[in-house]
Amino acid sequence: MKRSMAANALLWFVLIMGTAVFVFPLWWMTAVSLETPDRAAAAMTGRTGLAALPADPQFGNYAEAIRQTGSIEWMGFVDALANSIVVTVLVVVGTVLSSSLVGYALARLRFRGSTPLFLVMLGTMMLPGQVTMIPLFLVFRQLGWIDSILPLVVPAFFGNAFFIFMYRQFIAQIPESLVEAARIDGLGHLAIWWKMVLPLCRPVTAICAVFTFIGTWNDFMAPLIYLHSDEAATLAVALNDFRGQYGGVNNVHLLMALSVLTMIPCIVLFIAAQKTFVEGLARGSVKG
Repeated sequence: MKRSMAANALLWFVLIMGTAVFVFPLWWMTAVSLETPDRAAAAMTGRTGLAALPADPQFGNYAEAIRQTGSIEWMGFVDALANSIVVTVLVVVGTVLSSSLVGYALARLRFRGSTPLFLVMLGTMMLPGQVTMIPLFLVFRQLGWIDSILPLVVPAFFGNAFFIFMYRQFIAQIPESLVEAARIDGLGHLAIWWKMVLPLCRPVTAICAVFTFIGTWNDFMAPLIYLHSDEAATLAVALNDFRGQYGGVNNVHLLMALSVLTMIPCIVLFIAAQKTFVEGLARGSVKG
């Protein structure tokens, strides 16, 4: 009994310390965003420490940060937010639809060369993004897509190797009797995928949507390469430009306020999809 209590206490200690390590950057960023300019600058330079909760929270820092981005001559926070929403939603929809469709084909259709094609697709996961960056830019430039959202959105409708693998493994576990019953009812492959398979893949879809949303929302390199006009910039690019113009120590509280605002959609999405997300991870860990 004593050994079990000691083991549980050690486990809780490790979990609490691990949680603190991951929560600390979020707490620090939020605390700085609510401080006065003097206290935020002093905390950044190490002259003073930060209180767990600011004695006089300056919630007006968030409105001031948005106003400051609006004063930048080329764009404002709302414009960058709208651009990020459009790009992220299209990428999430394209990734879910294309990855699930290809995963269904690899799991249920028997055709010559399906296994080599699957292995080749998995092999593309080993290619780092830096290797394909220049060839892709040259292709998109030849197509005339530079300075538009097409280079960011169109590749998502051709699937993602990692998510195709997840969908394939999940769809392969669906009983064949369900698919045969749908065929007897006169449904074709597209109808089976849309009406039966995709609703059953909610856990995998939640994982795909959350990971894709966070990755696209926080992506900085791709918008920086393909979106040359200031009006088309996303939040990640706008935040970097704000740092370049107002990134001094005296404005660090505004920079942290914008960073917190940028993180809110990712946190809200994860909380909303948490149950389905965890369910998908649990199924994957048990069934492989």
